[in-house]
Amino acid sequence: MSETICLNCERTEHETPLLMLTFKGEAKFICAQCLPTLIHKPHLLVEKLPGMQITPAKHEH
Repeated sequence: MSETICLNCERTEHETPLLMLTFKGEAKFICAQCLPTLIHKPHLLVEKLPGMQITPAKHEH
């Protein structure tokens, strides 16, 4: 079994709390410090999540 690590900073679950997400049927993990990157700058994670497409979200204001 592989060690659970943040997909961005690679810290382990023994170093920081991790949140689980799924992408293309696979479980991935991200820490709270890297979560804003996934939300606000997802283009920085494209290489770490192969197949991820960046499209603007439709927001009603």
